Amino acid sequence: MSSVGTDDFLKAVAVGRPPNVVKLFPNSRALIVSGKFIDRAMLKKGRAMTIAANGRNHLIIRGVLAAAQRANAAIIVEIARSEGGASAYCATNYWNMARQVDAVCNELGITVPVAIHADHYGIKTPDDIWPAKVEIPTLFEAGLTSIAIDASHMPDDENLLANIELNPFIPKWAGLETEVGEIKGKHGLSTAEEALFLIQGLNAHGIFPDWIALNNGTTHGIEKSDSGIQVDLTAEIHNALEPYGVSGAQHGTSGNNSERLRNIASRTRTTKANVATALQMISWGVKVDDYGNAEMDEKGEFIKLKGQGVSERLWDEMKAYAEKQGWKGGNYKKLNLPFENKIMGQPVYIRQRMAKAVEDFVYDLLVNVFNAQDTAPICIESILKAGCFNPGPKVKRIEQPEEWTEELIREKAKSIESDKGPEGDFDD
Repeated sequence: MSSVGTDDFLKAVAVGRPPNVVKLFPNSRALIVSGKFIDRAMLKKGRAMTIAANGRNHLIIRGVLAAAQRANAAIIVEIARSEGGASAYCATNYWNMARQVDAVCNELGITVPVAIHADHYGIKTPDDIWPAKVEIPTLFEAGLTSIAIDASHMPDDENLLANIELNPFIPKWAGLETEVGEIKGKHGLSTAEEALFLIQGLNAHGIFPDWIALNNGTTHGIEKSDSGIQVDLTAEIHNALEPYGVSGAQHGTSGNNSERLRNIASRTRTTKANVATALQMISWGVKVDDYGNAEMDEKGEFIKLKGQGVSERLWDEMKAYAEKQGWKGGNYKKLNLPFENKIMGQPVYIRQRMAKAVEDFVYDLLVNVFNAQDTAPICIESILKAGCFNPGPKVKRIEQPEEWTEELIREKAKSIESDKGPEGDFDD
């Protein structure tokens, strides 16, 4: 499919940007849209999912957007609460991410649709709910167009009730993701029973998530697993959820090779795949394998490719800083915040090669693994057909509200057999 014509693009900009984006960027030509449109574009193409790229540094954002334009693909740029919330370890955060995306889109002439997603907005206990009611509206005021409410660390009834209580603070037009089962690799895999409980309960309350994230056998960060994502389990759960119109969000793609990711795209209802650690490492110039994992030498240190990523001098400084802090392996992610300005202070040719390495990696995933190429015109066509910034829910209410009161929710949850696995930190 060819790229969209200028007239259709401008029409989509005029009608497809949600009101918060229009208010923030009244003179912009960046097509920042609801995550709902991105999901629907993948569904319409079929057996396609796009990257939800964690923009841990500015050059990642530049590379991702360039790759999407090159692949003619609708894309999502996101940051998790741990990465970009109030206690961020990245310079990119919930409140500046949309501004960065908008600026880059206008600078580079990006014309593909982009959603700005607050990933893993974590609710760990009921005490987190009241502060979230204050903070969530500020995320949309800052230009976000999609959010993942992640209360999966709590018991199933508390997870559902937290989603219900927070929903009034999320615009109806925004993309919405929910989650069941902490993301913990081989431990505590999600079940269809858990997922149905969450989605049916939300449906009864008139809440229709675009995506659900499962604990389907993967982890976040740097880890290669022999098992990885359980494709059959994912397909089974997605099939059970089919009447409720919810798509899959695949978290923790690092640790899974291209073939397994192709199977997720082709055999399940997944339309969104999070990619985080791999992009960070590639931007820095660290060698990454087909699993998206950074490769290490015999000393257990990351292999920095000479002439790629940050300068050798800056890399040595980053390593020394990490060693002083006692950071190893996945904790190198904490280097993002203290080194963002030093990264941006490098010569232009270094910044360009960092962004280009991310671009090439993301382009390959979009085109050769995720089947997301040429979804931008499909997305724009959907926007023009809707004639507005909100395509509406994919389904209607099926469940009866009177069967999903708080009392009955707590009673139903008692019969669910679930294993959320051991405690851990898998917010990214």
